[in-house]
Amino acid sequence: MRLIKYPPETQWPELVRRPAIESSQLDETVRSILRDVRIQGDDALHRYSLAFDRTKINDLRVHESELKAAESKLPKELTTSILLAADNIQRFHKARIADDVKVETSPGVFCWTKRVPLQQVGIYIPGGTAPLFSTVLMLGIPAAIVGCPQVILCTPPNPDGSIHPAILFAARVCGIKHIFRVGGAQAIAAMAYGTQMVPSVDKIFGPGNQYVTKAKQLVSQEGIGIDFPAGPSELMIVADGSARPEFIAADLLSQAEHGPDSQVMLVALDDQLIDAVQQSLKNQMEQLPRKGIASRSLENGYIIRLKDRSEAMRFANSYAPEHLILNTEDADQLAQEVIHAGSVFIGPWSPEAAGDYASGTNHTLPTSGFAKVYGGVSCQSFVKEITFQSITREGIHQLGPSVALMAEAEGLQGHKNAIDIRLAYEQ
Repeated sequence: MRLIKYPPETQWPELVRRPAIESSQLDETVRSILRDVRIQGDDALHRYSLAFDRTKINDLRVHESELKAAESKLPKELTTSILLAADNIQRFHKARIADDVKVETSPGVFCWTKRVPLQQVGIYIPGGTAPLFSTVLMLGIPAAIVGCPQVILCTPPNPDGSIHPAILFAARVCGIKHIFRVGGAQAIAAMAYGTQMVPSVDKIFGPGNQYVTKAKQLVSQEGIGIDFPAGPSELMIVADGSARPEFIAADLLSQAEHGPDSQVMLVALDDQLIDAVQQSLKNQMEQLPRKGIASRSLENGYIIRLKDRSEAMRFANSYAPEHLILNTEDADQLAQEVIHAGSVFIGPWSPEAAGDYASGTNHTLPTSGFAKVYGGVSCQSFVKEITFQSITREGIHQLGPSVALMAEAEGLQGHKNAIDIRLAYEQ
C-alpha cells in the first residue's frame, strides 16, 4: 500500500479516485456483448460461456433436482451458518418495512400510498474464484419478504458447468427457483432483453466487476431498472493509536482478497500504528490462499496519515466508501459525522466481514463514490410506491380555488378548467 503523509486537500480528489481500466475499451467491449445477446439470444450466451468461463453449457437452466441435491454436498456446519445468517437478515429487513399511511391533507382530501412488489427481478451473483452465496441471501431475502412473484438468478458456471452448491442452497432458502448458468456482462444482457431460455426482468440487482457494472449502467439507459452501479469492492478504515494493528491488517486483507481491482484504504492518526499495520499485513498475507489477488489489490490501496479526527472524517466523506470501519477510541462519536458511506462498522469488534455474511445488514452497497447518492439494498429496493388520492365534493370546494389560481398563474388553462367545472357543478 502506498503511504502518503498529510496530503493537502487539493490532493484529495486524486486520492479518492478509484482504479479503473481504460474507459473506451470497457465501453466498446460491453456494448458488443449486449448487442450480441440481444440479437442472438442463447447462442451468444453459449459462445461467451465458452470464451470467458471456458465451459460448454448444454443446458443453461439449473433444475430442481440440482437444488435439492445441493444441501447434501455441503458440510452441516455451513448449512447451519447459512440458515443463521438468513434469519438475521430477514429479521433486520422485516423490521424496516414501514406501514402504508392514509393522510387527510386537508378536509375531504385523502392521500395514501400502496407498495407493490416488482413483478420480475433479476439477481446477479458473482462466481468464479469466489462464489458469493452470501449475496444470494442479501438479495433473495428482501425480494421474498416483499413478495416479488418472479426472481431470476444468473451466476457463472464452474468449468464443468456446475454451480457451487452453497449458491444453490442459499437460493433454495430464499425460494428462488429460476437459476441460470451464465455470468458476466452477458448475464446482465440476458436478464435485460430476455433470450429463448432466460426471461427478461424489470430490475437487475447484484455486484460484479467493471464489465458487469458497465453493462448494468448501459441497460439502465434503455429503461431497465438497476439497484445502483455496484462495482469492485472497497473498504476504508479510520483508526487511531488505540486500534489493534492485527485487526486493521485483517480487515484490509478481507476486502483486498475480493479481487485485484478492489480498493482498500487506511486513514491513520498514529505513526506507530502505520508501522505495525504494515508489518502485520506482511505476516498475514503469507497465510492467505488468495494472497496473489490480495497483493495486487493492495497495490491500488493507500495508507493516508492525517493530522486529526476532523480531517479524517472530511476525507472519509469525500471518498464515500462502500464500507467504512471506525476503529478509534471515540468511534461512536465519529459515526455521527458520517454522511457518505454504504455501511459503517463501529469499534474494534465490528469487522466488515460480519456485515458481509450474517449480522443482518445488507452487503449489496454502492461503490465508486455512489454512496453519496445511493443507500444499500433493502426491501424498499424491491417495491414501487403508487400514490392514491380520493377527494370528496366538499374537499374539492375547499382545495379547488387554490389549485385553480395556481394553474392560472402557470398559464395552464386546461388545468384551471378541470377545477372550475367541478366548482360550478350544481348537483
